[in-house]
Amino acid sequence: MLRLGVIGGTFDPIHWVHLRMAEEARIRFDLEKVLFIPAGQPPHKPECPASDAEHRYAMTLLATSANPAFEVSRVEIEREGPSYTVDTLLALRKVYGVEAGIHFMIGADEALDLPRWHEAERLPGLARFLVAPRPGFDLAELKQQLPARFYEAIDFLPMQPIDISATDIRSRVASGRSIKYLVPDCVEAYIRKHGLYVQGGGV
Repeated sequence: MLRLGVIGGTFDPIHWVHLRMAEEARIRFDLEKVLFIPAGQPPHKPECPASDAEHRYAMTLLATSANPAFEVSRVEIEREGPSYTVDTLLALRKVYGVEAGIHFMIGADEALDLPRWHEAERLPGLARFLVAPRPGFDLAELKQQLPARFYEAIDFLPMQPIDISATDIRSRVASGRSIKYLVPDCVEAYIRKHGLYVQGGGV
């Protein structure tokens, strides 16, 4: 039975927390492959991604290329409409079969919102959710606040919280500050080459 990890997001840009989370999950949960899925149209964010989907896809390809267990999927970029997780998981089930073990990675803050996701009642039957800690977030809140059906679909990913955010990275680029060691060198080079996150650039 295939054990598949899935990590989604805008990846605008992809950074070391995404990669560390994926690698920790791969090792601890014996995953054969981790699929990175850049969002096409994120439904939970009122603003559009700062960068075009093709830029975000290209940066994700670059960042993951050194790990043979990592792959990048265009399933959400090529699907019209909002990028709902339930639709992505159903699409993955068609590809990998109902018997595949799908492990979907999210942060603890996102896990708290699971019951409010689109067609949330279907999610526990489609995947296990690997929850990574966030700086300043008490994981005990999940047991206290999540309905039992969602809490029982969660596995915790033990890793040290790392305080890096894509919002901060974009702000640093816009103000001319360094982003070295926040993103892989190849991603930093891509951002500079294509003028991403500077006023009027990256579209």
